Amino acid sequence: MSFAKVAEYQKRGAVHFHAVIRIDGPTGGDTPPPPWATAELLTDAIRTATAKVRVDGPTIDGRTHTFTFGRQLDVRTIRSADFNDGQELTERAVAAYIAKYATKGTEAATVGALDRPLKFAAELAQLDISDHARRLIRTAWTLGARKSLEHLRLRAWAHMLGFRGHFSTKSRRYSTTLGALRDARAEWRRAQHSTIPTPDQPNTTYVLAHWVFAGTGLSDTEAWLSASLEPAPGTEGEPTA
Repeated sequence: MSFAKVAEYQKRGAVHFHAVIRIDGPTGGDTPPPPWATAELLTDAIRTATAKVRVDGPTIDGRTHTFTFGRQLDVRTIRSADFNDGQELTERAVAAYIAKYATKGTEAATVGALDRPLKFAAELAQLDISDHARRLIRTAWTLGARKSLEHLRLRAWAHMLGFRGHFSTKSRRYSTTLGALRDARAEWRRAQHSTIPTPDQPNTTYVLAHWVFAGTGLSDTEAWLSASLEPAPGTEGEPTA
């Protein structure tokens, strides 16, 4: 099994997850799964796991919190276009669907939020955000001051409504890895900047220069400032208080 998921901010500011969970064949996603691995079996497994999974949270004011998935669960079957003649919901359509959320952030939610961390809580009063977003950010900021919660770094992520996870995560075998993509980009850049001369090309160093006329003298503002600093006529050499 392999997966990929993206996080989306709902209008109320809560984080909503979209996940693709796949059963691969013997050599990975390029081969069909075994006959017993049906979509119905996978759907049942997802629903069972969602109902049972628990994550222990922090203890606040003597109360221990536990995180679970909510009741909102929508499971849809994806049929591979390679093995299903392009019918129904295909993995290509899902890729486009997930890519949409890669460009969404807190600003896409109607609650409104920030694109940078806060330095002081007083900044909230001057920001053009909704009251709902202001309460969420202030709550994250206030909780972040508690010693028992400092490991969550809530103040550093208050502008993201307290969520500090990656918007996208996946298992390694779901598709190519980010490391492989970085290596490919680095290799492409090395190839673009390669200056190894060919036998018919001399080993020459080229120096390129481009000059642009910027202007002469002082700007209007600089001229005004210079004049304002000059002593008035007849007062040269007088002591100043």
